[in-house]
Amino acid sequence: MGGSRFHSLMYPWFATGHMTPFLYLANKLAEKGHMVTFLLPKKALKQLEHLNLFPHNIVFRFVTVPHVDGLPVGTETASEIPLSTNNLLMSAMDLTRDQVEAVVRAVEPDLIFFDFAHWIPEVSRDFGLKTVKFVVVSASTIANMVVPGGELGVPPPGYPSTKVLLCKQDAYTMKKPDPTIDVGPNFFERVTTSLLNCDAIAIRTVREIEGDLCDYIEKHSRKKVLVTGPVFPEPDKTIQLEERWVKWLSGYEPDSVVFCALGSQIILEKDQFQELCLGMELTGSPFLVVVKPPRGSSTVQEALPEGFSERVKGRGVVWEGWVQQPLILSHPSVGCFVSHCGFGSMWESLLSDCQIVLVPQAQLGDHIRNARLMTDELKVSVEVVREEIGWFSKESLCNAVNSVMKSDSEIGNLVKKNHTKWRETLASPGLMTGYVDNFIESLKDLVSGPTMTER
Repeated sequence: MGGSRFHSLMYPWFATGHMTPFLYLANKLAEKGHMVTFLLPKKALKQLEHLNLFPHNIVFRFVTVPHVDGLPVGTETASEIPLSTNNLLMSAMDLTRDQVEAVVRAVEPDLIFFDFAHWIPEVSRDFGLKTVKFVVVSASTIANMVVPGGELGVPPPGYPSTKVLLCKQDAYTMKKPDPTIDVGPNFFERVTTSLLNCDAIAIRTVREIEGDLCDYIEKHSRKKVLVTGPVFPEPDKTIQLEERWVKWLSGYEPDSVVFCALGSQIILEKDQFQELCLGMELTGSPFLVVVKPPRGSSTVQEALPEGFSERVKGRGVVWEGWVQQPLILSHPSVGCFVSHCGFGSMWESLLSDCQIVLVPQAQLGDHIRNARLMTDELKVSVEVVREEIGWFSKESLCNAVNSVMKSDSEIGNLVKKNHTKWRETLASPGLMTGYVDNFIESLKDLVSGPTMTER
């Protein structure tokens, strides 16, 4: 390490919602003159390359993901597979250990940021390096894991946020992996092992929202918890919204369009997909739905409800391609964001002017916790009521959207007022840069301090 500059190696979980915030953080480090070697699969390069704002300081290196039984041949990222097979991709990434060790040997970093690869601390100790577990989900998700043996819905002693605890109903609806398939450590074991063996924990949050939870994690993990802030890039004024969406959105009144996006990995069942479409139709508002084709369908068009396209022609679009979500959210015609409440989308919604409606996927406990944080604690959103089967009816979706879109709605005015307060807090001058500056200073201290084996 030359002077106060350091060199980081980053090895994120190969999912869009994880690789992207890792790269956002890499940009913040590179902006201050630090070097980053970023490991990713070749399929992700096109998706991420344009987000590398400092290519002289951030170098991509490719990792070949070996094949494991149960995954389609050639699978490299989580966006290519259903959520139920994520554990297989994690096992495939475990087999990249030799490749990671070779990169460490070649580039000689000072520290390693990692995600679900729980074996990274073992690798780092062999080379005398520091490790940081970078948590790109909420602190509430990790806080539920630092005290083992807890009961669902029952807060452990000292737990600061009871409203984000999973209840038994949530656990029932979350799909469990097939117990007959040996995929190595499960998700919980990976996270807890990572928390136990890393040198420090970094969380993509702010203390204004989750400070008590960060302190709780630090106390029970006995590890320094560093807070990065959302680490979003500054808006690039040279990048404009695609003309097709500018033209379509500009045909509607301000704050009238409902925009629904469910992330890069969620694949709905056909009946869930159709209920979503019918619920949007029932709102009576113009709408844009961005979603993957449902299971068993090759396109969204072939899976649409009968007569749907004709009924919503001129006011509704269902789109299966990639869109510029932050730019759509900032368009003056968009008044409501229906989100699955992934952590990245949560931050984007908080920083937008849109009303927020949440439809967390029952399979993803962190999305459920995010929704509880937004709805029950911050009170900036409404959550669509789910049926016992874990999804929602078209009527419940319609009711949730209309409850925040109508100008005379009491709940709509309440969440709008709270949302405005939090948006102004998060956008206050110097807040985000202050988090990044403090984080980098903490990393310098970490790099110069003793390793786990030296303590």
